[in-house]
Amino acid sequence: MSAAIDMSVFSETVFAIAEEVFSAMIDPEPGALQPSVEDVEAPADATYAWVDVHGEHPGRVMLGTEHETAMLLTRALLMMAQDEEVSDADFVDAVGEIANVVGGNVKALVPDPGPLTLPQVAAEPPADGAVLLHDAQFAWRGRPLGISLWSLP
Repeated sequence: MSAAIDMSVFSETVFAIAEEVFSAMIDPEPGALQPSVEDVEAPADATYAWVDVHGEHPGRVMLGTEHETAMLLTRALLMMAQDEEVSDADFVDAVGEIANVVGGNVKALVPDPGPLTLPQVAAEPPADGAVLLHDAQFAWRGRPLGISLWSLP
């Protein structure tokens, strides 16, 4: 994917994509999602969700955030009460769907992209030799959220 996307505009483009996805699916309040002005380290209690794009330039689009933020995103997407219990299946489906929609929109930036894989959700990022191309940091309601682009081996 690296040959097809200008990394200098990645953060700006991904922010526009994420802002549209968040306002349509999760949080219609203007300004709820903002670019982060500081680098964020991976949280100890993290959740990662990703989709891979196969084709001429295989790559991965991955979201990473604190587990609690992922739970809040799940409740918002599924229109649940703040204190409502979230099942494991609903959690994986909701966080995976967010990665799928963001990944599908990023995939549209690549000429002749291949198909997306099904979304994956885990407490650890995949350890498969993928190379980080770019990491864009955001804040949703003040909570850190990263969206990164990886080149697959």
